[in-house]
Amino acid sequence: MKKLFLSGVFSLSLVFCAMAQPAMIETLASARVSDTGNSTENNQTTAVNATPASKKGFKDLFENDGFTNTAGPRLNPRAVSFVKDYIEKNTDDLAEIKGWGRPYFNLMDAVLTSHNLPKELKYLAVIESELHRSALSHVGARGPWQLMPGTARLLGLKVNKHVDERINYVKSTHAAAKYLLDLYGQFGDWLLVIAAYNCGPAPVLRAMKKSGSSNFWALQYYLPAESRTHVKKFIGTHYIFEGQGGLTTLTKAETDEQMSSIYGLNRRITPDEEVTARSQNISGKYQSVIIARFLSMDITDFNRFNPNFDKVMAGANNVYELKLPSDKMEQFVSGKYEILNESIQLLLNSAVTASAAASAPVQTQAAKDSIKIAKTVAKQ
Repeated sequence: MKKLFLSGVFSLSLVFCAMAQPAMIETLASARVSDTGNSTENNQTTAVNATPASKKGFKDLFENDGFTNTAGPRLNPRAVSFVKDYIEKNTDDLAEIKGWGRPYFNLMDAVLTSHNLPKELKYLAVIESELHRSALSHVGARGPWQLMPGTARLLGLKVNKHVDERINYVKSTHAAAKYLLDLYGQFGDWLLVIAAYNCGPAPVLRAMKKSGSSNFWALQYYLPAESRTHVKKFIGTHYIFEGQGGLTTLTKAETDEQMSSIYGLNRRITPDEEVTARSQNISGKYQSVIIARFLSMDITDFNRFNPNFDKVMAGANNVYELKLPSDKMEQFVSGKYEILNESIQLLLNSAVTASAAASAPVQTQAAKDSIKIAKTVAKQ
């Protein structure tokens, strides 16, 4: 199978090519069928009912994401009841994972970002395996991303009686990223991607056909029960860890409706600053700290003008309306290629650091189940 990316984090220039691989989707779907005997990859290791933020008032959390005077992504009303119960039941467990899992989250952030994917997709590994490399379901899904043997091989991992790279945090995250990219290329909607990761693309396509809709909330009851619950668990986990929703908790329609206005409404600039500011749409691996340093601009001021900049630029739809004082915008335009190169170098350095940190032994604070947290990460 033709590889979709160069190994390691030095694949930035090839990421966009992976978005259009429908043939690979069908092949992976077939692998899931042959591995499990049906079209779903059900019965994975029990997803962690977890979550680590303070228990806020749910009305505030879901209407404005708990942030005063902001307009963050709104949770779909059809998910409120489930997510409310999920947060109440799982906050303490996920708080533990947030503590001991930091090195693994850092590693996943670096790998997902190198594939131009939203970093928040790492929470899929939380509900799949509680981040445990040794997690093994009774149907054979294994590792932090719970990949089936056939799927893992098609994604470039070695799986045999001597070696199983599904338990390697770095390699399995690259493999999961490839699959997520393929799914997003097919569906263009993160909630459908999460559902398809659980059950395969075929059941999602059938649900779309039967419901006559591509909106998760309209087609959810045509999906396997486990898969629609999987999506809601992902949303709940995202809200707990991030304190708000984001691109990966919205349907495509919700994204189009909400996200275009969210960042503009969150700009904290004065009327005088607004009058003299200039805007320009940018895309690429720009990092806020590099832009601010190049422009001799305080990072706090940069963030006032450009809220959530790094989060948007780390996502799949990484286009941002950059707004700066006119003199700063002139500096940016004249030096944008140098800024981009330095930003990419920072990203690559961060990936190396994250990989090294995750290779060190990590002590768990508690071992509440039969799956033990990995003590070390297998070397690439």
